[in-house]
Amino acid sequence: MDAYTLMDKLTKELLEKNPFLSENKARTWIELLWSDFEATYAKAGYVYRGAEYTERIIRQWIESYGDKIHEFAGRNPKYAHLLEEQ
Repeated sequence: MDAYTLMDKLTKELLEKNPFLSENKARTWIELLWSDFEATYAKAGYVYRGAEYTERIIRQWIESYGDKIHEFAGRNPKYAHLLEEQ
């Protein structure tokens, strides 16, 4: 499965876990988490393990933090502007 399809699945899972998010915000969160994880993993020198590995990590984060992820943006200006509704 390609990364785009996996992100679609993860967006739906995040929306189920967090009713405070719009579909657009949920997708933005998934894209931010995905890119941050892959960039950090690469910078740390780890071998790329594929989109399915990233999907598993993001899914764990959704399970652990998905219901309150909307609260994070207000405390972190790095992400707040990316999550504003257009």
